[in-house]
Amino acid sequence: MLILHNSLGREKQPFHPLVAGQVRMYVCGVTVYDYCHVGHARVLVVFDMLVRWLLASGYSVEYVRNITDIDDKIIKRAALNGETIAELTERFITALHEDAERLGVLAPTHEPRATHFVPAMVDLIGRLVERGLAYPAANGDVYYSVHAFPGYGRLSGKALDELRAGERVGIDPYKRDALDFVLWKAARPDEPGWESPWGMGRPGWHIECSAMSEHYLSPHFDIHGGGQDLLFPHHENEIAQSEGAHGCTLANYWVHNGFVRVDDEKMSKSLGNFFTIREVLERFDGETLRLFILRAHYRSPLNYADGHLEDARQSLNRLYTALRDVPPETIELDWDEPWAARFRQAMDDDLNTSLAVSVLFELAAEVNKSRSSQRAGLLRALGGVLGLLQSDPVQHLQQLGGCALDAAQIDALIAARALARKNRDFAEADRVRAELMQAGIVLEDQPGATLWRRA
Repeated sequence: MLILHNSLGREKQPFHPLVAGQVRMYVCGVTVYDYCHVGHARVLVVFDMLVRWLLASGYSVEYVRNITDIDDKIIKRAALNGETIAELTERFITALHEDAERLGVLAPTHEPRATHFVPAMVDLIGRLVERGLAYPAANGDVYYSVHAFPGYGRLSGKALDELRAGERVGIDPYKRDALDFVLWKAARPDEPGWESPWGMGRPGWHIECSAMSEHYLSPHFDIHGGGQDLLFPHHENEIAQSEGAHGCTLANYWVHNGFVRVDDEKMSKSLGNFFTIREVLERFDGETLRLFILRAHYRSPLNYADGHLEDARQSLNRLYTALRDVPPETIELDWDEPWAARFRQAMDDDLNTSLAVSVLFELAAEVNKSRSSQRAGLLRALGGVLGLLQSDPVQHLQQLGGCALDAAQIDALIAARALARKNRDFAEADRVRAELMQAGIVLEDQPGATLWRRA
């Protein structure tokens, strides 16, 4: 049975879907005003891994991952660039999809955009006002009344008095309580706006996820996910909005991935210590970045460094080398098979990809030893459950990004070396090998052929 760490109870719990065999999951996506960074990559890969494991476990999955395409940062960036909001957001939505594809991330079942659901958000805010959980203010904004919702803070484990203590500076004079948060923002000059019972305006950030999850998954669904940074206040506020409007539990399980850190500081745009996915993929392929992310448990901090990426690349090459040297059979996974059973046990224990990946490396060592194509097929199949090892091994090992030589030049040098060896000119053969090594190309002499791969 799958065990998941539920942030709501702060403990591991057996996973029981609301409907047998079906899983409905919502994950907070990206605000599209810039290129995605490695923190975003972790969210994309972690929840793609969860979807893949649910599918491998026999569930059908309805997966919603939203896009925030209206926001203060978006409005500011578009104005700074001298472009329309639509031009800005479309450009970065395209970039998001390109990055996700290179990371091997499957498309979600639904990818709603906030601007397409403003009427639904207006309706939801209206319900909260009718129930006395929200109030229009004199400035034209509408606020959620936190003190009117019993249990606020249970997801984050924070008491209201503790939360208020941190809100005493810079209190909005239009709020009844320092903790109240905005649901609807009155229209400002030169900003987009929509009609509402409270005048022209636009939705606050938190309300969009409540409206979109309700639309696709109903007011009560199985799993809500996102980065740890969203646990408070965003997810806390989602609970208050959705449960306040509908009177039922929003999500049974709350799953949060840990932070990406650089030099022991959280990676973030505000700190200026972030790397975009595109910057990383200029030096490392997408599957290497995916393995780097999955080698760590999803809830643990992930320490970013080029050395760790390089180690992931070499590790991935070892797996692909095993598959190159022992062509894999196409097999159907048998979860009672000992290697597969160990892999499944690791994944069912709160998605322990760190242990599951170690099973892949042990299996690769066994493939190298036994030369069994059946076990090579098992290695490829188990890797596929994590979105790994599905490329052609030779093509993967011969990726030439950034190399000064192309494949034809490499083949010509290998042929020149073979001729030198045939003529017993071993000094020339060694010189050619050294030239290739200097270019980042490693030669592997095997019976009847010389293979090469990127170092």
